[in-house]
Amino acid sequence: MHFRAILTIALFTLREAIQNRLISLVLAALISLFGLAEFIGEVAITESAETKVSILSGALRFFAVLLTSLFVTMSMLREQHEKSLDLVLSLPISRASYFFGRLLGFSGAAIVVAALIGLCLLLYSPAQRVGPWVLSLACELFIVASVSIVCLFTFRQATLALSSVFGFYVLARTIGSIQLIGHGPLADPSTPSRFISGAIDTLALLLPDLDRYTSSQWLIYGAPERSDLVFILGQTMIYLVLLIGAGLFDLYRKNL
Repeated sequence: MHFRAILTIALFTLREAIQNRLISLVLAALISLFGLAEFIGEVAITESAETKVSILSGALRFFAVLLTSLFVTMSMLREQHEKSLDLVLSLPISRASYFFGRLLGFSGAAIVVAALIGLCLLLYSPAQRVGPWVLSLACELFIVASVSIVCLFTFRQATLALSSVFGFYVLARTIGSIQLIGHGPLADPSTPSRFISGAIDTLALLLPDLDRYTSSQWLIYGAPERSDLVFILGQTMIYLVLLIGAGLFDLYRKNL
């Protein structure tokens, strides 16, 4: 691989994020959601500070995921429509270099988004709580960016790609709760129900457990345990390797 080419493509991606006013969008969202959280917190009868942190962190987490997936998908799609990808790959660089350069650039943009959100949350929580939360959010955005690239390479349409990314994210966030319902004391013991529970368990093994990522409780009640952060970092690395492999396979098999 050409490491200089990877770095150049990554810097171009970051420049594209600046030109698309990604930072301005984040700042506008921070101001809007900050005002909303303050209003709801003042209305709350008890635990006003905790309510503000919970609402603001949850809303900012969803906004970061939405913004990252939209930016990655639309950036890659525009590149395909403008035939910029054909031009880049006509140069003496490999497709792997292009892929890693784009992924590195998107990851850098995700780090900027997570850092800006973390600076806002410092108004409500100490740094020792916000730091792990921001690290976890960055890991979550890395996965979302990788899934967005793979989905666009697969479907090559914005609607299908974004729908797949959001479906993946919602399912990864809720699969743990679905498992608890399927194995609860009120679960139907019939054969079809056991079959469905088994299918859900299998699906849970294939999806990242995003429900354990970026919890608002860390900002309210205390920083997570070291084992939780090790789990998040380890799972992020595993799924990044899998998604990178899937993306490279799809990129190399296509005739661009």
